[in-house]
Amino acid sequence: MRQRLVVIGGDAAGMSAASQARRLKGPKELEIVAFERGHFSSYSACGIPYWVGGDVATRDALIARSPEEHRARAIDLRTRTEVTAIDVPGQRVLARDLEAGTETWTGYDKLVVATGARPKRPALPGIDAPGVHGVQTLDDGQALLDSLDATPGRRAVVVGAGYIGVEMAEALLNRGYEVTVLHRGEQPMATLDPDMGRLVHRAMDGLGITTVASAEVTKILTGAGGRVRAVATDGAEYPADVVVLGMGVVPETSLARAAGLPLGAHGGLLTDPAMRVRGHENIWAGGDCVEVLDLVSGRERYVPLGTHANKHGQVIGSNVGGDYATFPGVVGTAVSKVCDLELARTGLREKDAREVGLRYVTVTVESTSRAGYYPGAAAMTVKMTAERRTGRLLGVQIVGREGAAKRVDIAAVALTAGMTVERMTALDLGYAPPFSPVWDPVLIAARKATAAVRAAG
Repeated sequence: MRQRLVVIGGDAAGMSAASQARRLKGPKELEIVAFERGHFSSYSACGIPYWVGGDVATRDALIARSPEEHRARAIDLRTRTEVTAIDVPGQRVLARDLEAGTETWTGYDKLVVATGARPKRPALPGIDAPGVHGVQTLDDGQALLDSLDATPGRRAVVVGAGYIGVEMAEALLNRGYEVTVLHRGEQPMATLDPDMGRLVHRAMDGLGITTVASAEVTKILTGAGGRVRAVATDGAEYPADVVVLGMGVVPETSLARAAGLPLGAHGGLLTDPAMRVRGHENIWAGGDCVEVLDLVSGRERYVPLGTHANKHGQVIGSNVGGDYATFPGVVGTAVSKVCDLELARTGLREKDAREVGLRYVTVTVESTSRAGYYPGAAAMTVKMTAERRTGRLLGVQIVGREGAAKRVDIAAVALTAGMTVERMTALDLGYAPPFSPVWDPVLIAARKATAAVRAAG
């Protein structure tokens, strides 16, 4: 009997699931209907700052597969259609056509919830004024570009200094704006320990980006025509012709919550290793709306990244299509950059280790990306955290120039394998002067961490 798969969300997780299910089952066996409230499908949200900044020439370069391409593969993708309710007992969803305003119930045999995340947007006075932008979707990116084109002023304020905040600061700097970044923390990049975040702060200041720490935004001030003119904090006002909100995201699980689906401590959907929603045999979830297992701490964690979303979709599509696959968890690897400064982290910060009750040691080393005598060798700082008793690697953070960030992958593999820092010192890594010193910076940190573990007894 032909079954129907309904997918809520037309980006990474949702359409990866639909595409994988279609590879395994043809249209005569499985009907696939997907709902997407935006205009676009299967695009790289991570690439939006680079499109805004001019590194990526066109919006379409960020689209991996258009709605028309999905439809050509017998996936009924309905754009500009928002699902407003899930009826779990009745196995149906209510969808609203945003252009026509009509609502329709659609039944399902199997359901995939891939509703993604929504940007944090505090209820501040003036937050909805023209010139204030979140950057989560391609539609958001286009709206920001249109706003920049329509604004003669060249002053930008970015609120938040996480991944999106620093990437958007670079994008606006590349477009010739005078950029101020306001953030609540002690240092930018709260995903790093403060001592590593301090390196980012210095580098941003050196690039001409004004970075203001411990800045609590209280309101957005408006001028002629109601357009933004400044951002106010407790102690100052910062003139702005455009404001970009980069305060992070939270899981978009309002539909799931209303439907009674299980949510975790971070507000994300809870699934089993097959990405099936716990307690629901015919409902799966993936992408930025779910919580995942942290392989280092052993706890559920919210890590919204496109890499995970695509893997979730592959796992879901395989299971929906009659095959079997699992998603084991994450170690929390992420990389970013601001101009020529590269930032990377994987595993636990010191704060994370303390929260899960781990005793640890940390070491920090200064090295270079290549042999010191080879042209272009750039400084690099590596911080490594290890469990005090066992020497198990717990986390690595890297800040440096060209060649720094992707070295974090060495640590990501070691974390996944549960390696100790002592075992890491024997890793057979590639070496030649143009690529690395004889002792790679990560291995230097592992040697120092091994000594720290031994000294700690």
